[in-house]
Amino acid sequence: MKPEEKIKKFGGTTTVGLLCSDGAVLASDSRATAGYLVASKEAQKILKVTDRIAVTVAGAVGDAEKLVELLAAEAGLYRSMNGREIGVLQLAQVASLVLNSQVLFPYIVNLLMGGYDSRPRLVFIDLDGTVVEERMTSTGSGSPIAYGVLERGYREGMRTEEALRLAVEAIRAAMKRDIATGNEVQAAVITSEGVRFLTPEEIKKLA
Repeated sequence: MKPEEKIKKFGGTTTVGLLCSDGAVLASDSRATAGYLVASKEAQKILKVTDRIAVTVAGAVGDAEKLVELLAAEAGLYRSMNGREIGVLQLAQVASLVLNSQVLFPYIVNLLMGGYDSRPRLVFIDLDGTVVEERMTSTGSGSPIAYGVLERGYREGMRTEEALRLAVEAIRAAMKRDIATGNEVQAAVITSEGVRFLTPEEIKKLA
């Protein structure tokens, strides 16, 4: 096994983000790989950053964890200095600056950032610092399969309840055809009330 293949990765993965009229929905699988090895069946790929912002991660596990820790620290600093929560686009720009400043020795990570400030937002952040606001998107090796489901079922203005079912369906489709996507489905919904992670029982009911 090559040295780079020994690194535990979320690169072989599928994550989904959907923008809704009342919030944002994030979903992913739970498999982490190291080359041809399934290194973890319970990898957490949806991470809470603030009370109303969460991200999905794809890429190297260590890079993803450290970047999310940095974003959470920056959000906490902003809150303590300004007396209010940081906006989604503001936090996305922080991530962009960090990633772009390290372009020669990059964080190997892509983020989907879902959140709620003045309204629901969904942002894709690439490893070079590119920031793009999205309505419907997917990352990872299983994303071409997930897009087949999302393109058919997504529409602007849909509610989070309906979008959750679509996101879970997209992840499950990727799990059937992408060998690096698998094990369990994870999902979270972000509204004006905050970030809520679905329980395994709730996800099973959506299948």
